[in-house]
Amino acid sequence: MELLLQYMANGLVTGSFYALSALGLTLILGLMRVVNFAHGELYMLGGVMGWWATTRLGLDFFSGLLLVALAMGVFGWLVDRFLIERIRDQGEEAGILLTIGLSIFLANTALLAVGTAPLKVEAPISAGPAFLGPIVLTKLRLFAVGMCVLLTVAAWLTIHKTRLGRSMRATFQDPLAARLVGIRTANVYASTFAMGTVIASMAGMLLGSIYSAQVSVGGLVSMKAFVVVILGGMGSFAGAIAGGLLLGLAEALWGGYVATGWVDIIGFALVILTLVFRPYGLFSKRTERA
Repeated sequence: MELLLQYMANGLVTGSFYALSALGLTLILGLMRVVNFAHGELYMLGGVMGWWATTRLGLDFFSGLLLVALAMGVFGWLVDRFLIERIRDQGEEAGILLTIGLSIFLANTALLAVGTAPLKVEAPISAGPAFLGPIVLTKLRLFAVGMCVLLTVAAWLTIHKTRLGRSMRATFQDPLAARLVGIRTANVYASTFAMGTVIASMAGMLLGSIYSAQVSVGGLVSMKAFVVVILGGMGSFAGAIAGGLLLGLAEALWGGYVATGWVDIIGFALVILTLVFRPYGLFSKRTERA
């Protein structure tokens, strides 16, 4: 029983990381209907910039996190205004090709800039053990889980409780009606992409303090994020959180009781089953499916 509790705790911690990593993709894919294959590279840039801010500039973790958020927010805004805006009404295929090209460009640019070596972001606290009854975790991972919860709540409040969030929801429900009532939809689209970029980059820096930031991590992050979005349902914040936790638990239990080398197969198996029996996501509502 103690071993099961430990596996479940590890899975919930990993699942919270998956959920935060997928929130930015959920926002862009579910609301903007842009299939962002550069999502993993935006995550990777957050980790690389976090390493640069904390080791080369000498900033503390939270100052570096703020710098990364501001820089990547501006970058996401510019990407939407100068790239995505040009192909917005040309179908999803154009967006797919554009973001694939962007991911290749970002990955190779980062490779030339910092190389292939793992980069360690300076952690805000020590990685000493934390005992929760029979469960053993690290203080750094508990801190990261708390940050994931905080960032998730902040994103939800922005979408549902602010003027910008109301403009976002109005634009994505009916762009023409939004323009008729004075909403600048171009700015709303750019703000949405910037917000998704900020969430992805902050997740990259946060996890870079636990593991490491690597240029090659983008493809794996994108794969996990798409799995979570498909499981939870596009555009659903609650679905992204539940999907991330479900994937983390499934991988932890499979790795603990079956084989650690075959962990990634669980995500693909869950996606196949979801697409067959629940193609709009496990946690989508009837109105969302309609």
